[in-house]
Amino acid sequence: MNEELLEQLETWHEQNEYEKIVEAVQEIPAEERDYELVNHLGRALNNLERYEEAVEQFLTVAEEGADDPLWQYRVGLAYYYLEQYDKAEQAFERSDELEPGDEDTLEFLEWIRNRDDEEEEDEDADEGVTGEDDEDGELEKTTAEEQPVVISSMPLVHDDPVPVSGEFWNDSELALEQYVSDLPSDGLIESVEEQLVFRLPASYIEMMKEHNGGIPYNRFFPVTNEESGETGYVEIEGILGIGREKRHALCGEEGSWAVIERDGYPEIGVVIAKAPAEAGVVMLDYRSFGNDGEPEVVYVDKNQRKITPLAPNFETFIQGLTR
Repeated sequence: MNEELLEQLETWHEQNEYEKIVEAVQEIPAEERDYELVNHLGRALNNLERYEEAVEQFLTVAEEGADDPLWQYRVGLAYYYLEQYDKAEQAFERSDELEPGDEDTLEFLEWIRNRDDEEEEDEDADEGVTGEDDEDGELEKTTAEEQPVVISSMPLVHDDPVPVSGEFWNDSELALEQYVSDLPSDGLIESVEEQLVFRLPASYIEMMKEHNGGIPYNRFFPVTNEESGETGYVEIEGILGIGREKRHALCGEEGSWAVIERDGYPEIGVVIAKAPAEAGVVMLDYRSFGNDGEPEVVYVDKNQRKITPLAPNFETFIQGLTR
């Protein structure tokens, strides 16, 4: 294999030039691509969030990848974001067998198992649903519009919030590749604010000057439904940092305005985090106090565009995150 090409692919990866990797590898006929080239292509497709294509590529070298923990991890990541959790779990379990104790692998397994627990509890709750009989004697279910919205019903583990200065950030490979930027200068902060047309909260800027974006260990924010009294949660994937280079930065490819314009979210402020599977976003909401005040933190559902208040300010939101 051309060593110069491999070095170039790795350089592009470090520079987040994933499209260039895809183009370069796809110029090579499929029958001439070896295991290493396919893995470069699959990793780049994952980073571009083209997960179906990534799985297709990884499966072409499945026999060689069977005993490779990194291949298992990468195909597991693609399945996870395609919401094919059974296949993702199998891949991550195999990766853990081959390379025990990897933090990233174990964290994905934890997320998947938490989801399984949630589904089981939802099924148990459904079995206990009661309602009024309709005219035909069948149980009439309340429509979604009549039901109070509960973002998720999985019981929360009420751990004390981890301080930002302690074990708050999980600097996994995914986080470092797509979220974590260099610490921002005052000039960069000013230019990003100008592009966003909103002044960022002081607590957010202070936090980003210590660690500029990333994936926290605590990713769940509790939400209590006022009508039912039930407590659910909003889950976030990561927190966008101040910058333009990383994919998940405020002005990156998946930054605030890019997401608002693409998915039609209300222009009430700044997107600072996304829910898994792009189910919604967490935003700084400037409607109440304008650009000179402290924005509230809200969750906006992607399908219904329903706005759910979370916290009166960014600092309170961060302190309220749990595992």
